[in-house]
Order: sequence, then C-alpha cells, then structure tokens
Amino acid sequence: MTASLIDGKAFATQLREQIAAEVQRLKAVEGLTPGLASVLVGDCPASSVYVANKAKQTRAVGMASFEQQLPASCDQATLMTLIEQLNKDPRVHGILVQLPLLKHLDSAAVIEAIDPQKDVDGLHVINAGRLFTGSGVPLVPCTPQGAMMLLRDSLGDLTGRDALVIGRSNLFGKPMAQLLLQANASVTMAHSRSRDLPGLARRADILIAAVGQAELVRGEWIQPGATLIDVGINRVPGTEPGKMRIVGDIKFSEAVELASHITPVPGGVGPMTVACLLNNTRIAACRQSGLSAPKIAGF
Repeated sequence: MTASLIDGKAFATQLREQIAAEVQRLKAVEGLTPGLASVLVGDCPASSVYVANKAKQTRAVGMASFEQQLPASCDQATLMTLIEQLNKDPRVHGILVQLPLLKHLDSAAVIEAIDPQKDVDGLHVINAGRLFTGSGVPLVPCTPQGAMMLLRDSLGDLTGRDALVIGRSNLFGKPMAQLLLQANASVTMAHSRSRDLPGLARRADILIAAVGQAELVRGEWIQPGATLIDVGINRVPGTEPGKMRIVGDIKFSEAVELASHITPVPGGVGPMTVACLLNNTRIAACRQSGLSAPKIAGF
C-alpha cells in the first residue's frame, strides 16, 4: 500500500479563493472590509518572514492588513496598550500576536487582553471554553481547524473512528481533540511522556502528530490503512554539508508505505493555517458587524 498524499497547499488555495469571493461580496453588498492586525515583537528573521507572508495573503483576498512591529526592548505595558488600541479600532476585526513572545513578556496576559471577538487565533479563555463545552460560537484555533478540514475531505464522516492526538498544547493538541470529539470520533490524547506510544499509535485509525520531535513516529507504530496528519515542522541536517531540511514528526518514508492517507511536510497542514486565519477574520468581521457569516461552500 502506498498512501494518498493530502495536498494541503492545493486545498488552502481553493479555500483562499472562496474567502476572496466572500470578501468581495461583503465589500459590495455590506460596505464591510475585514481587517487583520498582526503584532510582532522583536526582529526574529523567521517570524518577520512569517508575518510578512500573512500580511501578503491578507491583502491578496481583499482584506485590510495592519502590521504592528514593536522593538525587542518593548515592555509589557507598551504591548498591552497596543492591544487595547487594536481592540477599540473598528477597522480591525482580528488581532494576531506572533508567538512565542520574548521571555520578559507575559504571553498569557497578552492573550487574555485581546477582545474574544477579535481573537482569531482562538486562544482566549472564552473561545477555548466555548470549544470545550460545545456552547456558543467560538473562534477555533487555525491549525486544528485546517487539520479537520483535511480529515473530512479525505475521510468524510469521522463517527466512531479511533483517533490519537500526540501533543497537548493549547494551540493545537487540546483544541484538536475537542474538534474530533465533536465529530464523534473516539479520542486518545498522548504526549512525549506517555507510556507505550507505539502501542497507542497502532490502535489509531487517525493519527495526528504535533509533539515537535523530528520523525518520532516510525513505520512500525502505524496501523495499516490509518490516516496520518503531521503537524510537526523540524529542521534537521540535510544531505549536503551545512544545509538543513524540514521534516515532520512522522517518518514519512516509512509511513507512506502503510497509511491510506498522509500529509507531507512541507505542503500539508502548514498552508491551511493562514487560510483558516483569514477565514476566522472573515467570520469575526461579520459577527462584529451584526451579520451572519455564511459557511463557505465545500469547506
């Protein structure tokens, strides 16, 4: 068996096209331009490139982009003041603070300071609580939202599937488990310290790896025919001296011979994150304007 590749890049392109069409409709019919503010503290090259890419994609779908960069010397009070200004700005419907923040800044306090209606990362305790309890209409974290779209596109109904989520972060692992439960899957949460990870993995119809350990999941861990979602992004030495390459948390060359479906790294879940961020911004803009946020066809 050779697994079918789940092409997150192509799927994300289609999603962005649908978002752009909906944004055009909002502008023409409602006079509403969704706006996304990105906040970057410091000058980390990788983060700067990532934020610039988000801004580019935001503008490409017709949304307004407000990029805010603060120096590494920025203190907590200055950052909190900026968040409050963005909360009050009617042009801004979504606020994204690039994480992780520098060590002298309190990330939890910053996240809690964001208006939950503008929390397009879905990390505020109100959105997290609504997702956990299944009440209200939370903004859902982007990467697990994207992973669910890819799973449903590949498998359809997830009812009764045995799913294993390796990773327990607030950004991915915990909300991923909640989304799977809401889809009526039977969910096991594990992490790097779980006992007998290989044994847990072999029982899974759906295996989702998001633990941040390069190629942790090996071929012998995988139930034949399982669907694999790899969220890991790890830099490891390449074949040429001094060169690096990106791999996931799953040993792709082994897993692809056993799985029925698998996301590659790169090109799998990664592109879905920004696309879902844009979708969250669209939804947030509609809700803040007293409008319904129609579901995008096919997504």
